[in-house]
Amino acid sequence: MAAVAEGLNAMTTIPTTTAPADLALAAVTGNTIVSETAVLIFIPAACVIGILFAVLQWSVVGKISVRPSGGGMNYPLMGDEGLEDSSVVTRCAEIQEAISEGAVSFLMTEYKYLSYFMVGFFIVIFAFLGATEDFGTDRKPCEWDATKLCGSGVMNALLSAVAFALGAITSTLCGFLGMKIATFANARTRSRRGGGVGPAFKAAFRSGAVMGFLLTSLGLIVLYFTILIFQRYYGDDWIGLYESIAGYGLGGSSVALFGRVGGGIYTKAADVGADLVGKVERNIPEDDPRNPAVIADNVGDNVGDIAGMGADLFGSLAESTCAALVVSSLSDFGKEMNYVAMSFPLLITGAGILVCLITTLVATDLTSGVSNIKGIEPALKQQLVISTVLMTPVIALLAWGCLPDTFEIINGAETKVVKKWYMFFCVACGLWAGLLIGYTTEYFTSHQFTPVRDVADSCRTGAATNVIFGLALGYKSVIIPILAIAFTVFVSHTLAAMYGIACAALGMLSTLSTCLAIDAYGPISDNAGGIAEMAEMGPAIREKTDALDAAGNTTAAIGKGFAIGSAALVSLALFGAYINRAGITSVDVILPKEFVGLIVGAMLPYWFSAMTMKSVGKAALAMVEEVRRQFNTIAGLMQGTVKPDYKRCVEISTDASLREMIPPGCLVMLTPLVVGGLLGKETLAGILAGALVSGVQIAISASNTGGAWDNAKKYIEAGGNDHARTLGPKGSDCHKAAVIGDTVGDPLKDTSGPSLNILIKLMAVESLVFAPFFKTYGGVLFVLWDKFVAGKY
Repeated sequence: MAAVAEGLNAMTTIPTTTAPADLALAAVTGNTIVSETAVLIFIPAACVIGILFAVLQWSVVGKISVRPSGGGMNYPLMGDEGLEDSSVVTRCAEIQEAISEGAVSFLMTEYKYLSYFMVGFFIVIFAFLGATEDFGTDRKPCEWDATKLCGSGVMNALLSAVAFALGAITSTLCGFLGMKIATFANARTRSRRGGGVGPAFKAAFRSGAVMGFLLTSLGLIVLYFTILIFQRYYGDDWIGLYESIAGYGLGGSSVALFGRVGGGIYTKAADVGADLVGKVERNIPEDDPRNPAVIADNVGDNVGDIAGMGADLFGSLAESTCAALVVSSLSDFGKEMNYVAMSFPLLITGAGILVCLITTLVATDLTSGVSNIKGIEPALKQQLVISTVLMTPVIALLAWGCLPDTFEIINGAETKVVKKWYMFFCVACGLWAGLLIGYTTEYFTSHQFTPVRDVADSCRTGAATNVIFGLALGYKSVIIPILAIAFTVFVSHTLAAMYGIACAALGMLSTLSTCLAIDAYGPISDNAGGIAEMAEMGPAIREKTDALDAAGNTTAAIGKGFAIGSAALVSLALFGAYINRAGITSVDVILPKEFVGLIVGAMLPYWFSAMTMKSVGKAALAMVEEVRRQFNTIAGLMQGTVKPDYKRCVEISTDASLREMIPPGCLVMLTPLVVGGLLGKETLAGILAGALVSGVQIAISASNTGGAWDNAKKYIEAGGNDHARTLGPKGSDCHKAAVIGDTVGDPLKDTSGPSLNILIKLMAVESLVFAPFFKTYGGVLFVLWDKFVAGKY
């Protein structure tokens, strides 16, 4: 502890950030145009502006009353229907409060268990990394310059663990705030008398923007100040500084894993139970107040699709930033302590916040907005296009002003000379690949296009053909995203090695605030429709909320596409950082150690998907039995004269999700530790490569298949054209077949698919953090095997 105290005291001295002349490398030419002071001001300023903008949007939505007001003009309704009955408005507010209480209760319970995990893993990080250097308390000569002193073993381990804790806490906070915003906004998604669907759209989108800007700004500002504080201890050792910062990404993705898996199991258990018994067996509408699982279903939308998605994309942002920082710290930027150039990944995110702010204003203030139902999806897609177009020249300016003319990047055992304009192409490729993935996802999941309509048409011959068409659609939807990712990887790696790939991932995430806004819009609109149904507001209002919800399903699928695409790039960048930190010169899949890891790694996403799918099935089975029991035993429930026992269904979802999230979580968290410790760093490299290759394919296919099935069902229910009306109405055989397909797809699109991108990211960042341990002590079983073979032959 004395050494720890000594290290903390050393943080009070801020070292110089200007390297001596003899450290300069010949490959570096040209100074950065932007000054260090400008960078120090810009990054926190962009974060503060983002937070203030989020608060402003929250205040605008908060002015919408959810209870009857004196003039009767601020009801949370989408038209005139029902305005004469204030009891409908009161009921709407009560339902919202019940959903909010259920979501808070679940998250508090989940976070209690997560706190135990965080404390335990904090100790594991400290113990493993400390043991790597025998818990040394003295500073040691730096490998890159023996005349400099780097951090002690104890302090490296401690600060890596602290970074992990900060990432986990920030991810938890972002997820919780996202959930609170969604439950705050769902009943406020409405319009004034005669206002149409436009004001309701703005209310939902503003609420999503609150989550988007808060998450991105909080994630960046915490990371920024963590770097500044840690720098007080590390001084000239920027390699050690940014390697310890990698723990921040590990903390963020650890929370995201349990949030995604636990929240996904929660929401799909309730959703499947409500649909199978309510829609198929009892032929009552979705979100009918007579259905006992309806409150749990709406709670699940918030804890899974809001809190889980928020933590997931926060993890992607943190990991891609950490990967870029670790790779560049091993090269010129870190050795020369060029703060402006090293901050390039942070500057991309900071500039992205400001670009997304302008983009959001286009949807909410600078244009007339959505005037009818058909304008909802185009307005959301417009956000993606505007943010991408605006961000492109901003990237060029950042590369021109913040990078030297040329610099060197570590590329395995060699170095690569990179020109600053190369970095523009790397980041821009990631940015535009994200847009392409988004549009491809929309094509395969929106009922405006042929693929989903073909799936709906297949319901004519029953659920079996619906499932067949849906699976085929999902497999086909993988092609273009994978080609886009492959092109981005090729260009980025050719131009700037692994640093280029990490920055390409940041390019895809540079418009994260906008992506999160349109993603969160979906669950908020879904909840708004559920509340309208439960409050018995009437078919006219439900028609409008269904239109908002259908568009939200597509945007949610687009959000998942962004998450999966960025996860592929992030994982590859983290893989490169792991290779460098573990001291692996090359990965040859022909060699037995690497090949064993490759084939086992490719199997892990299937194992993980099997665990999460079965968990949803087990939880849904208990929910179905409970819903059936209540319908069969509670007199007057079907007639609507008595209320169902909502609380019992909430308890079933909560208990099942908390219990079932542990096995898949352990699979992901323990695999790198077990493989790296027992089989060695080379086999672990194969594991990471195999999991990345198969995991991305399965994740895209599962998410798009589930989204297509969901929107095929909504296409039939809406009956918006002659073709759709020939398949309906609700309760027809075609509709029942579509409901079954949607039920099968629910765990694919909301549990297994989205969780897989966390699997590939989390294993990669965990391997990066523990790389020094695996480098020193890994491969115990192969060491014993080599001794056995040597003794025998």
